[in-house]
Amino acid sequence: MPITHQARTAYLVLRVGAALAFLYPPLSAFFGDPYTWFGYFPSFLQGYVPDMVLLHAFGVVEIIIGLWLLSGYKIFLPALAATAMLLGIVVFNLFQFDVLFRDVSIACLTFALALMNMPLKKNV
Repeated sequence: MPITHQARTAYLVLRVGAALAFLYPPLSAFFGDPYTWFGYFPSFLQGYVPDMVLLHAFGVVEIIIGLWLLSGYKIFLPALAATAMLLGIVVFNLFQFDVLFRDVSIACLTFALALMNMPLKKNV
């Protein structure tokens, strides 16, 4: 069955939405107030390296995931990593669920992208 123009467009919209969720925070942390974002790190990750190194290193990972999702090239792994990262942020910050509940929705989106791009097993 051929893929329709609408399906391709919907797939692009899903990837753009997921990429935006991963590109905005590191850019906001770099150009805006970084301490707004640092509060989402669990306490057990803090103190090993300077706060800004941890924040911007995580930001680099977010940018890589965001751009990879946007590219559409073999996005199973970055979509799965994105899902795990989002759920981890929510789990370790449950007291902020009123703000982070949207991350659960985005995690569902990235998990759907992972399922759509799951490598197929080849029967030998």
